[in-house]
Amino acid sequence: MPPKIARLAALGAYAACAGFIALFAYICYLAAPSKTGGMMMALSVVSWISGALVLIALLGLHVVLAKQLQAMADGRPRPV
Repeated sequence: MPPKIARLAALGAYAACAGFIALFAYICYLAAPSKTGGMMMALSVVSWISGALVLIALLGLHVVLAKQLQAMADGRPRPV
């Protein structure tokens, strides 16, 4: 892979992390209880925890891939 494309792909992986965090924040906002309705507090907490576990896995994967792509772009050996 050419270094320019690897560097752009690494930046794209970091940008995907930002998108995942924004999506998680929006889901947390939707799941929060309100005066006019919404979910019970216990169900909201369960939703937040289960969403956070998926978010942590996706963020970890994208950070590892971005580091490998950045190393490839710089000509260093890829970290494992």
